[in-house]
Amino acid sequence: MKKIYLILSLMMLSASSCEDYTDVTPKGSLVIETADQFLELVSLPGRGYPINNFQYLSDDQWMREANVIGRTPNIDIINFTFDESVDRVSLMTGSSFYNQAYTYINRWNTIISLVDDSKGDGNTKRLAKAEAKIYRAYDHFLLVNTYAKGYDPQTAGTDGGICIMDKFDLEAQPSKSTVAQVYDFIQKDIEEALPYLQEKPADVYHPSLAFAYAFKAKVHLFKREIAQAQAAAEKSLSYNNQIFDLVAYNAQGGPTAVAVPAANNVEVLSYMYMTGYNEMNFAQSYIISPELRTLFGTNDARFNLFFNSSSTTNLDQGSNTAYWATQYTRFFYPTVGMKTTEVYLILAECYARDNKLNEAVTVLNTLRAKRILSGTVNLTVPSTRKETMELVINERRKELLLGFNRFFDLKRLNTETEFAKTVTRLFPLVNKTVPQKTYTLQPNSRLYIIPFPLSALQKNPKLTLNTDEKLPF
Repeated sequence: MKKIYLILSLMMLSASSCEDYTDVTPKGSLVIETADQFLELVSLPGRGYPINNFQYLSDDQWMREANVIGRTPNIDIINFTFDESVDRVSLMTGSSFYNQAYTYINRWNTIISLVDDSKGDGNTKRLAKAEAKIYRAYDHFLLVNTYAKGYDPQTAGTDGGICIMDKFDLEAQPSKSTVAQVYDFIQKDIEEALPYLQEKPADVYHPSLAFAYAFKAKVHLFKREIAQAQAAAEKSLSYNNQIFDLVAYNAQGGPTAVAVPAANNVEVLSYMYMTGYNEMNFAQSYIISPELRTLFGTNDARFNLFFNSSSTTNLDQGSNTAYWATQYTRFFYPTVGMKTTEVYLILAECYARDNKLNEAVTVLNTLRAKRILSGTVNLTVPSTRKETMELVINERRKELLLGFNRFFDLKRLNTETEFAKTVTRLFPLVNKTVPQKTYTLQPNSRLYIIPFPLSALQKNPKLTLNTDEKLPF
């Protein structure tokens, strides 16, 4: 019966997701019955985490004026203009991000639930379970930071979170947990996984110890557990501290001269994507804001190598915006996975928060040495903690591009008065036929909490909104 159940469950899991992302039956196998086969299930190329439900709430992304002016408001326009007058639930009938994250969680739960009863070596079973747990924790982390309030130690115990899925059950209707309970679950999975993970796993789609400790550091940082975040970041860097040298790459001619596929980017810790491995072929739609464009300046390899600011087709001329213009086959730049440079930035933030300002800036300068082409490479040490944190935050914006990192950062920093930001957006910048307005996003805006998709709310009556918006049923 276990074999039949597993075949059926995997078929259902595959049917509930996009074929591009889930091919759960290993080649040549009809039945999953060995520990090695379960371990193989962890390897899942092309995991996708679409950001379209919230990307325009970030102050780093921008929309073309023709896609806003005169258009019927959709979720993109509502987010871009910070419109709180609309109940968003009826506009979000479904969510690829939500569905895919929980589909992956079901996959990890299948492994965790059934691998112990499979044939094979006990060490392989423990490894498969550990790898599935670290990925299960990662997917819960993404979900709670999208659909709930940012972690606040004062309110996390009562703030509405998400549904924790800790077992394989396609028919489950779990109750919603609090933000604190979700983080407790995440950290429990991480700690249970770490002793069994490998420094060099079977392939790049299995989680390494460098990735696991990087993720552990990120969770601690989001909870403001600074000493633990620092220790985990240092541990991650002890396994992989490489930074891809964009300054040297620029001297070689950049992506037009030298292709850098994913396997050649030494700083990558996890292979995950917004939409799929070829997402950057469509990145002319990923337009960065004038604010971020200005932040890059004129001598930053991250901008100069990969962005186009002069297109007459993809940009509003005179808006000071730019778009990603590099094909995925020419350079792999992680957007939603983790990489070593994020770990350096976590370490720098830990130092800054601990008033170790010299150490924080030293870490930033280590990164900037591989990013800044000319002029001022080494930053000077500010006199205050807040100014140092601003340097760290700005470097995060320039390094952790296009995915959900800036959106998550705004949410977590908005729970602290010292670092909260009121985002303002002047729009339009070029069109003269409509009045120019200033749109404002307050730090406590409900827009930062994305509503659960209508399809999920209808299926599970126990799942309630984390905002005051109205259900259309």
